[in-house]
Amino acid sequence: QVHLEESGGGLVQSGESLRLSCVGSGRDFSTFKNYFVGWFRLVPGKDREFVGRINRNSAVTYYANSVQGRFTISRDDTKNIVYLQMNVLQPEDTAVYYCAADEVAQRLMVGQAWYWGRGIQVTVSS
Repeated sequence: QVHLEESGGGLVQSGESLRLSCVGSGRDFSTFKNYFVGWFRLVPGKDREFVGRINRNSAVTYYANSVQGRFTISRDDTKNIVYLQMNVLQPEDTAVYYCAADEVAQRLMVGQAWYWGRGIQVTVSS
C-alpha cells in the first residue's frame, strides 16, 4: 500500500505565502526517489488543474503557466517529502490541493496517477 498525505494548507491573505508538504509512506514507498510527484488543484465547478511536478531522481520541475515564477516544487527523498512553496498567493489560487505520485510520468500528467493524497484546502482572501 502507498499513502500520501498533504499538510500546510490554510487561510492567508493575498500576497502571502504557504508551503504545502506531501509525505509518502507505506510498504511500497521504500524507493520514493523513483516516483514522479505532482501537485494538482481543484475548485468546485471546474476541472482539476495541473499545478506542477518534480521528476524522480532529479530536481527537474515543470509548472503550469498560472503559477510559473510564484510556485516552487522541491523534494527531500531522505524524508519521503515533496514540498510546494507558494508565494505571492492570489484569490484565484484558492482550491483544494492534491499531491499525486506515479512511476510513470505520463499517467501523472494526465491526472491518472496511481497514488493520491486526500487533498488540503488553501484559501486566499483578497
